[in-house]
Amino acid sequence: MAHYHPKRILQPGPVVFDPVGIELLAHEREMLAHPATGAVILFGHNFEEPQQLADLIRCCREARSGELLVMVDQEGGRVQRFRTGFSALPSAAVFGEAFDVDSKRAVAAAEDVAWLCGRELRVIGVDINLAPVADLQTGSKAIGDRAYHTNPGVTTQLSAAAVRGLHCSGLSATAKHFPGHGGVLEDTHVDHACDERELAEITEKDLSVFKQLIEVGVDSVMPAHVVYPAVDECPAGYSPKWIKDLLRTEMGFEGAVLSDDLSMAAAGIAGEVPERAEMALSAGCDLALVCQDPGAAESVIDRLSGDVVDETRAERVLGLMRDAEEVDERLRLDRAMLSLDWLKQPNPDL
Repeated sequence: MAHYHPKRILQPGPVVFDPVGIELLAHEREMLAHPATGAVILFGHNFEEPQQLADLIRCCREARSGELLVMVDQEGGRVQRFRTGFSALPSAAVFGEAFDVDSKRAVAAAEDVAWLCGRELRVIGVDINLAPVADLQTGSKAIGDRAYHTNPGVTTQLSAAAVRGLHCSGLSATAKHFPGHGGVLEDTHVDHACDERELAEITEKDLSVFKQLIEVGVDSVMPAHVVYPAVDECPAGYSPKWIKDLLRTEMGFEGAVLSDDLSMAAAGIAGEVPERAEMALSAGCDLALVCQDPGAAESVIDRLSGDVVDETRAERVLGLMRDAEEVDERLRLDRAMLSLDWLKQPNPDL
């Protein structure tokens, strides 16, 4: 891998990868200094406790001359990468169940808990939460209780509240998995998936959630590694029809598009990981995520070494950095704690 002058101010590149452990390795510093890198994504294997994590993030940023974004999947429930020293967050389905008891209070709780989550992440240096899950709860192995509800309207209200809470905390939000992963049983981490529904049904149900989230200002969208033959024979994350034509042109989305993890089994249709990254970027993704596969991440960086910086893409990526809103933190924290308590037993009659 080529070395780069430390005083060169770099625009964010398209590659996102995760360090292998709780401290930054020498070759990872070189990867972070490379023009093709744009962000790091963190997992449980990067975490021991909050101060250690803050130190790791600081070291990552010091390794790069230019902005470096930091992201994590801190959805709640079974997908919460940081636990010790962080609030235990409920799964999305808990909010959906609470909505059926008291809709107004559940929506307020979704915003309060998202603010709390974002506040805890922002303190240690995270910029982006890869949430909310905007998929419908329809029995998918990959999604399950990560989704709020079976009803698109309920899902829209709760996920929009989560976006508002994250924005208030100073984090950007990511709606996933466009145009909707809930219509397939298969888990794309380990299997290929095909959604045979007609576009009219997908539009009426799944896409309606994403449309509303775009209107409330969600910062980024993550496409699914699912094939929707009614539109394209490629998975949505590799499809210009889905990303450029439908998401950007028809739906008017101007934010960043983040690929799902290109190391997943369903992403393998495009070949080896460097080919997958090229296909995702060509289809319209702004960032290509290569997770928990350091060799593949380095090979993608090498493959993209000669690419000219796409200024429009870099601008969209930099747009993912937000400022926190001014709030009464004590009052907001008290509200979030009360919401967490209520969510444990929203129906007192049970």
